[in-house]
Amino acid sequence: MTDTDTPAAASGTIQIGDATVHRMGYGAMRITGKGIWGPPPDHDTAITVLRTAVELGVDFIDTADSYGPEVSEDLIREALHPYDGVTIATKGGLTRSGPDEWRPVGRPEYLRQCVEMSLRRLDVEAIDLWQLHRIDRKVPAEEQFGFMAEMVQQGKVKAVGLSQVDVDQLSAAREVVEIASVQNLYNLADRSSADVVSYCEAEGIAFIPWFPIAAAQLADGEHTQGETALAQVAEEVGATPAQVSLAWLLASSPVQVPIPGTGSVEHLRENVAAAAVELSDEQVQRLTDMVDG
Repeated sequence: MTDTDTPAAASGTIQIGDATVHRMGYGAMRITGKGIWGPPPDHDTAITVLRTAVELGVDFIDTADSYGPEVSEDLIREALHPYDGVTIATKGGLTRSGPDEWRPVGRPEYLRQCVEMSLRRLDVEAIDLWQLHRIDRKVPAEEQFGFMAEMVQQGKVKAVGLSQVDVDQLSAAREVVEIASVQNLYNLADRSSADVVSYCEAEGIAFIPWFPIAAAQLADGEHTQGETALAQVAEEVGATPAQVSLAWLLASSPVQVPIPGTGSVEHLRENVAAAAVELSDEQVQRLTDMVDG
């Protein structure tokens, strides 16, 4: 199977830093334990999921040092090093004190430790894409942006991105360092970052929506499956609501890079297959109109 024959190839490509990657990525948060804490319930399955993702043509994998913590990066190295043709993005700047507990720390000396330890765990000389997981409001933002610029200048990271930022924060960061990507919460049900998507599209910045298939729940709940636009479109195109949610992201903007995460090979295959789901302009608009942004 050639690269163009893989399921992920149907999503098209985008430039992130120096790398050209398929727009259907994989988020490696769910290969850790409950509460994103500790090892996965089945180590071998986690390794299989990562390797299967690459076999399906996924060449953009997103992780963070706080996933586990450290567990996700370790598993990625074990499963995929030396990452031939695969771009590994990671994040730093959140500390962990227990399951589902997260606290931003943006002091440059701590962020430097994040980078150095990710370099070691991933076993690379430079990180393909390093993202500031959250801006720490207790530390001047320009210090955090300046640190990112320093890492690029020192060759420790190839490109940098931001996570969960607004347009003003993104614009301020770009005054200090070139930003390759933005990773915000965004999906069919939650479009609170629509202005950031528009900004990224205008400026040629990759937008990585996290929690990209939350909208699958809109097919259930108070409405029967046939009473929602999502369920209707899913039936029309012969796909699952989750697949349609992902297909909508891909169709709604050329800079979107969904990174659905899962610890299941079956769900992984279903997610990546969404790259081939074709939506008409009318279907895209119907889905767009179903929830106020």
